[in-house]
Amino acid sequence: MSPLSLRLSLWRSVSTPLPANYDMGIIRTRVATRGHLLDTFPGLGIKAYLVRERGARSPVNQYAPLYLWTAPEGMNAFLWGPGFQGIVDDFGRPEVQHWTGLSYTEGPAAAALPRRATRHRVPIPASTAPVEAVEAALVESEKRAKVPGAVATALAVDPRRWELLHFTLWEHDAPEAPGEHFKVLHLSMPERERLGEGRQW
Repeated sequence: MSPLSLRLSLWRSVSTPLPANYDMGIIRTRVATRGHLLDTFPGLGIKAYLVRERGARSPVNQYAPLYLWTAPEGMNAFLWGPGFQGIVDDFGRPEVQHWTGLSYTEGPAAAALPRRATRHRVPIPASTAPVEAVEAALVESEKRAKVPGAVATALAVDPRRWELLHFTLWEHDAPEAPGEHFKVLHLSMPERERLGEGRQW
């Protein structure tokens, strides 16, 4: 298998729901003191350290970092290494959600440091041909990437659940886009340039 065929083939997100009265300052301190550790991690395109807080456009407290990997070796090195074990030690073993990457596009604010992110999941109905759903999602993703303030947009699919995922990083406050809204506490992007532009096949 050539290196090109592995681009964006493995994306993942760790979702850690937290109690309603959880001190989110703990998460902020954790990211401030440890986030830089992945700034040079091999095989990692982007890791966005995401949080949302109850009452601030969210019904829950949540720590939900999202990773875009350029190669499976990088993801495996993280999952089976001390980095992920640190999450397990501090929060218990979280659910690791996993998608196949479909496209990645830099936006008009690509040079900016993102402060916000949106994540929108869309189920593919059983009555809809997967190829039709993916093509429509690609068009939507391209439109989203052109919105002023967009840093980058990624599209992925979970073929086990037949669910599409739209993920966008924003320079400032996200527009009234559908989905979950997060603050970006830190961005690690050691191999961002290797993610490639456009559809991944």
